[in-house]
Amino acid sequence: MKKPVKSKTGKIAPEDAALFRATVGEVQPLPEQNRITPRPAPRKPLLDRPATPVAIPDTLSDFAAEKVLDEFLSNGLSRMTLRKLRRGTWPIQDSLDLHGNNTDTARKLLQEFLHEATQRNLRCVLVIHGKGLNSQSGEAVLRKLTRHWLTQHRQVLGYCDAQPRDGGSGAVLVLLKSNI
Repeated sequence: MKKPVKSKTGKIAPEDAALFRATVGEVQPLPEQNRITPRPAPRKPLLDRPATPVAIPDTLSDFAAEKVLDEFLSNGLSRMTLRKLRRGTWPIQDSLDLHGNNTDTARKLLQEFLHEATQRNLRCVLVIHGKGLNSQSGEAVLRKLTRHWLTQHRQVLGYCDAQPRDGGSGAVLVLLKSNI
């Protein structure tokens, strides 16, 4: 099939347009259907924050082991819990994107995010740390540290790689303790 030739002005040549019309024939527009107009995503509810911000202690260590765990489960929990997390039994209720942050900022953001998530009684959250493809050293620094920090946090029951649609190995699904 011949590719349509565009002129210098970017318009399709008249003979190509005529050929297209002859091939396609008479066209009728589709009838108007009941369409739902897209709405912006709902905003997260604002917490009633105290006048003075709560100081969140920085208890997470940056000294991670060489090997990073792809999955983590707290002691005493069934492996079935991790399987359910992997399969998406708990819907993702909130997410945090750590891309482009240095390690100190990422650690503080993660601690604040987990604190707020537990205050809001969220069970499953997504933390996006990236795969480290654009890292200067070629190493996934935030991936390694984020997973290390999560193993140290007292509210984290377990974590695993996110589904491919949610970021795959560049993100982690985190299961939090219930305050109820």
